[in-house]
Amino acid sequence: MAARRTTRVTAKVSTDRGVFMISVAAELADMHPQTLRMYEARGLIEPQRSPKGTRLYSQDDVDRLRRIQEMTTELGMNLAGVERVFELEDKLSRLQGKVDVLERRAKTLQEEIARLEEVRREVRAEIVRYEAPGTALIPIRHVKRNG
Repeated sequence: MAARRTTRVTAKVSTDRGVFMISVAAELADMHPQTLRMYEARGLIEPQRSPKGTRLYSQDDVDRLRRIQEMTTELGMNLAGVERVFELEDKLSRLQGKVDVLERRAKTLQEEIARLEEVRREVRAEIVRYEAPGTALIPIRHVKRNG
């Protein structure tokens, strides 16, 4: 009897691509499909839609559903609290993006300042005091004036 050869096929799908229909997403998240519809109505989840209007959930959506379930069952939050957590996370993410932009800009400016300081040092080193031929430097004394 000949040995059977098996071929394993693996596919990589982007985690934000909608590939699961509502029944599969509900099963993966251990929820009833009607719960997913309710979460969508509240704006907690936004599944993609197929050209015919079928809800398509991504792996990110399923992970979010699991987080909602964890917050409501294990942490005792109501859906308003979950909404607020998501709002604050979104705000934090936007603010972190702004901080990242400002930090990159500050680094660029610091590098530019360092470059300009180097140019200033080079220019200062190249400056030679000009004395007209036949003149000698006369020290300037500070004279206190009555005024």
